[in-house]
Amino acid sequence: MRYKNYVWPHNPRVYTIEYERVMVENKVPYGLYHLQDLGRTRRVMRGEGEFVGPEAYAQFGALANTFYDPGAGELIHPLWQTARAHFVELSLKQEPRPDYVSYTFAFWEDLGYYDAQLGTEGEQKAEGEQFTAEQLTHSVVKGDTLWSIAKKYSTTLEKILQLNPQIKNPSLIRVGQEVRVR
Repeated sequence: MRYKNYVWPHNPRVYTIEYERVMVENKVPYGLYHLQDLGRTRRVMRGEGEFVGPEAYAQFGALANTFYDPGAGELIHPLWQTARAHFVELSLKQEPRPDYVSYTFAFWEDLGYYDAQLGTEGEQKAEGEQFTAEQLTHSVVKGDTLWSIAKKYSTTLEKILQLNPQIKNPSLIRVGQEVRVR
């Protein structure tokens, strides 16, 4: 596994990915309720592992230095998809020994969709990076058009059509359809 310039000497023992969808309950007067789906939120990648051997504490120190490096970076796991993420948690599970360190960590996914609109550096960095299809797709909701999707992601209709050869009729997209935007 790798994050920014840090490469784990061996993959963490435990690695989990949490997916979350935000739902809101709206009360109906003299009735029951209505659920509103506000969409998915970030993925959280958590894990735990150990460093063993004479360099165990030095390995943890190198991981801690990576934690202190601000900003998002590429999180690469050999079995899971690559994600642009922020390193948000690093904890020792016990008092470290020179030859054994047990730790936990967490990363939050950052899709970077709004970086250009907010004027942050993320969009300039993102241009040269490779992203997975999930990080670059839009799930069509009621009322969407390809033109409105292009505007939302600061791209053009032509570029979206070029990235989505499966769309034969630009006027016909369906709710739930995944449209690649970058």
